[in-house]
Amino acid sequence: MYPNKSALSRVLVLSASIALSGCNAIVMKPHGDIAQQQAQLIVTSTLLMMLIIVPVIALTLLFAYRYRQSNTDATYAPDWDHSTRLELIIWGAPLLIIIALGAITWISTHKLDPFRPLDRIAEGRPVAADVKPLEVYAVAMDWKWLFIYPEQGIATVNELAAPVDRPIHFRFTSTSVMNTFYVPALAGMIYAMPGMETQLHAVINAAGVYDGMSAQYSGAGFSDMNFKFHGVSDEEFARWVESNKSGGNTLTRAGYLQLEQPSKKDPIRRFAGVEPGLWRAILDRCVDGKKMCSSQMMAIDAAGGAGKGGLASTMRSGWRDLDGMRRDRTVVAALCTPTNPLGLPTETDAASPAPQN
Repeated sequence: MYPNKSALSRVLVLSASIALSGCNAIVMKPHGDIAQQQAQLIVTSTLLMMLIIVPVIALTLLFAYRYRQSNTDATYAPDWDHSTRLELIIWGAPLLIIIALGAITWISTHKLDPFRPLDRIAEGRPVAADVKPLEVYAVAMDWKWLFIYPEQGIATVNELAAPVDRPIHFRFTSTSVMNTFYVPALAGMIYAMPGMETQLHAVINAAGVYDGMSAQYSGAGFSDMNFKFHGVSDEEFARWVESNKSGGNTLTRAGYLQLEQPSKKDPIRRFAGVEPGLWRAILDRCVDGKKMCSSQMMAIDAAGGAGKGGLASTMRSGWRDLDGMRRDRTVVAALCTPTNPLGLPTETDAASPAPQN
């Protein structure tokens, strides 16, 4: 006995409603000007492509019905092979769409370049000449986010805040693997890569608490690598900064080395201060002060390299993974370190035999 069709339809509709109830429309209805422009770009591109897709689907169905075998009234022309008018329509319309999409892509690529400073905070609202962007340094870790506010002198883990209608200038890097910073309400995805700095200029136009996440798989704790982004007023932001300064410790290099160890489901942490030069050391991958910074290594390479003698200037550096297992990696140490930036001989070097070429 077959079930009632109307009852089955209601079950299917209810199931679809439940499945879609968890969907968040924030991607297409964001609260940041950059994200809004990106959403509008998606809509415009989709509509332009639909100008081709919809007629093609409609004509396919029409031709299948009109020229079916049983329709004896349809024109039968087995020797037909060319129509200039039809060729112009078939190739001309898609060509015009491609030209339009290409022009939009060219303009939006430059206009929405994440490295490009903002010239407006919303449509019809240019950035005031005396407004300075809020600087935020972001570090993707295993598996948490560290945010450093250099002007305010504070740092947070898995919590981000910014004033409404004030431009934000993000700088990103990563500790181990490539990751992706994504706040759908604010702007598009931006990669964070070890030893490199990427940037994003954005603005939030409405107060609220928004979801932030890692948008690229990066290991065991990826699923919980989330944070909250708070869009607040200037007064609330000032209070938030003061609350961070009133509690917590200073984020030192030693504290950072402990923080960067892999961990899951990290709670929000706040630091009242940040050791000077920490961001540059993170970016240069030499926070521990025992190995050569990336910028120094690149300078040596640009000058021709260190030769065979450089092979003797390495050391093993310990690392513990999420399971507590110790792993070692080879790093350059003796040529030039943050504590010996000129590469001068130390007491240890003097007691060691010179490398043989």
